[in-house]
Amino acid sequence: MNQLLSPFNFSRGPSLKNRFMLAPLTNTQSFEDGKLSDEEFKWLTMRAQGGFALTMTCASHVQAIGKGFPGQLGVFSDDHLDGLKRLSKEIKANDSVAICQLHHAGMRSPEDLIGQRPVCPSDNEEFKARALSTSEVEKLRDDFIEAAIRSEKAGFDGVELHCAHGYILAQFLSPEINKRNDQYGQSLSNRSRLLYEIIDGIREVCQNEFIIGVRLSPERFGLKLNEITSLAEELMTSNKIEFLDMSLWDVFKEPEEEEFKGKKLISYFTELKRGNTKLGVAGSIKTPGDAEKTMDEGVDWVMLGRAAILQHNFPKLYEADSSFSPVQAPVSKEHLRNEGLSDKFIQYVGNWKLTKKPSKT
Repeated sequence: MNQLLSPFNFSRGPSLKNRFMLAPLTNTQSFEDGKLSDEEFKWLTMRAQGGFALTMTCASHVQAIGKGFPGQLGVFSDDHLDGLKRLSKEIKANDSVAICQLHHAGMRSPEDLIGQRPVCPSDNEEFKARALSTSEVEKLRDDFIEAAIRSEKAGFDGVELHCAHGYILAQFLSPEINKRNDQYGQSLSNRSRLLYEIIDGIREVCQNEFIIGVRLSPERFGLKLNEITSLAEELMTSNKIEFLDMSLWDVFKEPEEEEFKGKKLISYFTELKRGNTKLGVAGSIKTPGDAEKTMDEGVDWVMLGRAAILQHNFPKLYEADSSFSPVQAPVSKEHLRNEGLSDKFIQYVGNWKLTKKPSKT
């Protein structure tokens, strides 16, 4: 059987019908109070209808002060429950596993968006962010856990903790950003303490079959590849999570750090011990050939981002013809509208070179 079309299971939760997952994509389509809009509902459920075995929300913030983008979906209040219930129900009705990604932007929360200085593990001059007190770190931990409880109440099969791309959990991991002297700083063990406390807290309060995943990125924002590989293997062999999602920017690139060049970045993760944890990757997987080559590298599943924007039914097209030729960017705005993107989302992706420039007259 074709690897990409074969079903598989996490150690908890429902079975997955194939190896295609929707990457969590910021889309700025919901309401400013975090409530789900019809536009975001349409965007996500079209991907579930299009054959993705797992459909993940965009980064959904767990505190109002953690908002990173306009129109960001929220999971920090019971006011969000009705919309989240509607979303998870429709995703699951299309035989897709529903995952809510839990997020806090930390120092990357724009002050004009949240109405106060953003927060960070330590004072940060570049982002004009203030350090969290120890009690505020504990409150942050508890709010991540509460957001997972809320996601479960809303009917999601599980959550992914966004610990990548320089957002707050990744800020704690970064030795360049995290200069704390308490139990959440200095050693990698201390810098990853918050992540593990959140995982343990979710496992304690949510049902046994509730899925927990983690998204990591191995580079940028002061992260070190040797530390992230160490953490990745520790997480995968801990029996604490069901999946690890590595965001690599480009699955076939070499590492940025000179000492690790000479082989693909992905190989540093596929060669790790995994225990019962499933490993997936995201990063410039645009064609059926890209997806197949990525699977051949030894991962368990692939996440599609821009390819899923361009074609909501990429998995179904692949199932019908594994050598199909996907739509290539740039495309018209009308094409994107037909793929379920609102004008807000189209404007947001305007710098991604997805849309054609208007012709001069």
